[in-house]
Amino acid sequence: MPRNSERRILLADAGLRVLAVGGARGLTHRAVDAEAGVPVGTASNYFPSRAALLAGLAERIFDRMAPDPEVLAGLGRREPSLALVTDYLRHIVHRTTREPDLTRALFELRLEASRRPELRSALGEVLRRGYADDVAFHVAAGLPGGAFEVALLHHAVDGLLLDLLTTSIDAGYDVDQVVSALVSRLVGGRDGGPVTG
Repeated sequence: MPRNSERRILLADAGLRVLAVGGARGLTHRAVDAEAGVPVGTASNYFPSRAALLAGLAERIFDRMAPDPEVLAGLGRREPSLALVTDYLRHIVHRTTREPDLTRALFELRLEASRRPELRSALGEVLRRGYADDVAFHVAAGLPGGAFEVALLHHAVDGLLLDLLTTSIDAGYDVDQVVSALVSRLVGGRDGGPVTG
C-alpha cells in the first residue's frame, strides 16, 4: 500500500487529469477517486475540502512541470547569450506542450483562482515563487536581461501556450521561430525596464 506522500501524489496527479479533461466543474473528490482507481472517500481523506484539493493540485503541478535536470546541465555549460536564453525558452515550450493536459490543468487552476480567493492565495504564492526562482536562475546564469525581461517572457510564453493548447488563431508560424523572435525582441531589444512615473 502506498505511503501517505505517495498516495497524495497519486491523487493529485489524478486530480490534474480530471481538471484538464473536465474543467473545474468536473473536479470532484469522487471523480478523483475514480480516476486514481481508489475507494470512494480516499481523496477527501487527503484533501478534506475542495479548497484543499485545489491547493494540492496547485502545488503538484509545479513539481510535474519542473525542468529536466540533464537538459539544464547541458545548457548550463554554454556561455550566456541570447541564443542560450532562446534554447532555455524552447525547452520550456517543448516540455509544456509535450504534456498538454498538464498545461491545460494549469490554465483551469488559474481561471478557478480568479473566482476563489482561497485558491488565488495558494496558487498566487506558487506562481510568484516560480517567477522568483526563474529570475534568480536567470541572474545567476549571467543571462542577458533581468527580472523585467523574465516577466515579459512569462507573459509571452503563457499567451503562446494558451494559443497552442486551446483554440488557436492559426497564424501559421513555426513555434521555434516564434520563441526566437520573443527572445530577440523582448530581451535583445530591451530598453532598460518598465516605464515608471
